[in-house]
Amino acid sequence: MGQMSVRRKLAIATWSAPREGNIYGKLTVDASQALAYIEWLRETTGEKVTLTHLVGCACGRAMAQTPSLNGRIFLGRYIPHDTVDLAFLVVLEGGKNLAKAKIEHIDQKSPSEVAVELRERAAALRAGTDEAFKKSQGPLALLPTWLIRPLVWFTGWLTSSAGVGLDGLGLERFPFGSCIVTSVGMFGLDEGFAPPTPFARVPVYVLIGALQDRVVMIDGLVESRPHLTLCATIDHRFLDGAQGGVLAKVVRGVLENPWQLSGLDGPPE
Repeated sequence: MGQMSVRRKLAIATWSAPREGNIYGKLTVDASQALAYIEWLRETTGEKVTLTHLVGCACGRAMAQTPSLNGRIFLGRYIPHDTVDLAFLVVLEGGKNLAKAKIEHIDQKSPSEVAVELRERAAALRAGTDEAFKKSQGPLALLPTWLIRPLVWFTGWLTSSAGVGLDGLGLERFPFGSCIVTSVGMFGLDEGFAPPTPFARVPVYVLIGALQDRVVMIDGLVESRPHLTLCATIDHRFLDGAQGGVLAKVVRGVLENPWQLSGLDGPPE
């Protein structure tokens, strides 16, 4: 039997049978304008902007407009965050490991700015030069899973609930922000729901599915248009139906009219 990866040890030590209340939601949007906007950004900025960056920006603006989601629960009380921060998951070691790259103030950044920052953070993680990640991974590689479970629970509570950071151990205050975004579309999966990660202690997980062509009626004519499905797993303690409606409305509005992010009413002439 081969040596167990740190990622697999962490998964075994972290999750148990589901028992908490979560809300699962799915949103499918027409991605025609999103794809056109991304192509325009690539041509005008030279940066490789993707749907993942655009979805992150949409989620950031949605979190800013649903303040009951942008916060943490500490000692039984909800405490809002001062900024809107969001974490993207980065695949490492050919899929054997995962890391997070947190983008702060994402509600105030453009998709191209997010693309630059995420590219730089992902490059550091993959090159092994991210000091905080190296410090946090070292002990996990040596400890058995039965010790990892209480360790990650405590460090998750310390950093994500209590808001305490310990630089010497690679522990950052609120390391995941209030939302985690990842994609399964790049792996050929149409859609899926992300399981809540106990030590991350974030209220929202967004999974980006694959682009799919769908036949729709536009002005009485049948057309084929690309559609994108987003699946969200949300902690029920933070959100009810009304807030969920605001979240979905803002995300849909940004993805179906992304030109607003650049102060435009539509595609430039």
